[in-house]
Amino acid sequence: MRRLWTTGMAVAVSGMTIVLAACGGPEHGRTVDDAGPAPHYPGPAPDRQTFEDYGVNPRVATAEDNRSTFALDVDTGSYAVARSHLADGFLPDPASVRTEEFVNYFPQDYLPPPDGLGVHVDGAAVPFLTDPGTRVIRVGLQAAVVEGAARRPANLTFVIDTSGSMEGSSLTMVRAGLHRLVDSLRPDDRVAIITYSDDAAVRLPMTVRSEEAAIRRVIDDLEPQDSTNLEAGLRVGYGHALANLRNEGINRVVLLSDGEANVGQTDPDALAGQIARAAGHQTQLAVVGVGRQTYNEVVLEQFADQGNGFYAYIDTMAEAERLFVHDLTGTLQVVALDAKVQVTFDPETVSHYRLLGYENRQVGDEGLRDPGVDGGEVGASHTVTALYEVTLPGGGRVGSSARLATVEVAWTDPDSNEPVERSATLGTADLAASFDRAPLRLRQDILVAAFAESLRDAPWSERVSLAQIADGVEVLRTSAPDDRRLTELAGLTRAAADLSG
Repeated sequence: MRRLWTTGMAVAVSGMTIVLAACGGPEHGRTVDDAGPAPHYPGPAPDRQTFEDYGVNPRVATAEDNRSTFALDVDTGSYAVARSHLADGFLPDPASVRTEEFVNYFPQDYLPPPDGLGVHVDGAAVPFLTDPGTRVIRVGLQAAVVEGAARRPANLTFVIDTSGSMEGSSLTMVRAGLHRLVDSLRPDDRVAIITYSDDAAVRLPMTVRSEEAAIRRVIDDLEPQDSTNLEAGLRVGYGHALANLRNEGINRVVLLSDGEANVGQTDPDALAGQIARAAGHQTQLAVVGVGRQTYNEVVLEQFADQGNGFYAYIDTMAEAERLFVHDLTGTLQVVALDAKVQVTFDPETVSHYRLLGYENRQVGDEGLRDPGVDGGEVGASHTVTALYEVTLPGGGRVGSSARLATVEVAWTDPDSNEPVERSATLGTADLAASFDRAPLRLRQDILVAAFAESLRDAPWSERVSLAQIADGVEVLRTSAPDDRRLTELAGLTRAAADLSG
């Protein structure tokens, strides 16, 4: 179900102050003070935001189906969208919350493989899942690291929405992010900038990074104009990228948009088809969502999927810095194409399972090795994490060396175009004796997933409150006081708890 969210009055977060610069419309970083009780969702919202509710994965009996298969997803936009809403003083629309994107926003501690994707498995009991046989297991994938000097030279074609809705903090953050990206590029990397409003224009033809002054002049001159001809932007952007294709290099189109189109072709499915025909495996599309008052996430995520890329959202200057410097440069080189995961549970040791998130990335079990079934593209250094709630029979009394599941990962090598597979086995010996003794990042992932599950009214929302989650994050934060993301998470979970009453 697609949900269109309409505006209301802003409310304050009880008991704390948050200051974040949100994107879109006029400059409006909000300071949220103590103003007493706050209502629950739907509460206040921007003028027009569109999200799609993909539902919640069911609890599955392994006797009926012991395999779970899904395409990898490195998107993180859902977490940043929720953060911007909480900073403005209201709970996010449950349809905007995707558990896997919350979890994948946070750093992990997986060891990188020498090439391709490495597989990591572990798990633990969780205090709020009180059935003695319940555990949460983690399937972690780590892409190989490609150092800056070792990666291939890149051609980056930026397609930037300069319509009137980008006026204010949206375009300010885009300009700042592009300047930081220029700082992090190599001298032999190239950049092109296409802007679109009523029509599209090549503002900067493909230009080597060593021509820094010319690139920065165009960035500084970006200004909002009139309508939104997204079709023209995509057509001119892909045309320019393909005309300047770097056969032995990296080719990426980066769309910065709020997902709205009101001139030219405005049908999202037709635009997504245009992207699919233009993309292939020659170039990947990174979709960067910007905008607050008007924002169509459904369209932008669909574009990223069709363009073999990823979707992210910028709501603050800090997020723009992280995205443009790390995600658009550190992960430029793709190490796995059409990557998919299949987890096969042993019915003798696991009676039920539920995958947390990935509802819109499900793949039929026979699709793991089928090249005709689309998977996910994974760039260098990326991590992907999936969590399962599982039930062990007999109240968890299984052998100390029993096998619980086998994890298989399949992808296409981008250099040889040959299929590659790796696997790992999860046993009871891989489970921590208790939640408190589990690795810090595993505890982090479980609490982040619980946060998302609570915000989206998923099953865990009936097992643990937002206040309890906030307390757990605060304990975790004291173990890693220099971790800025955990510090931010502590504030956001507390804000959400106050808003929920």
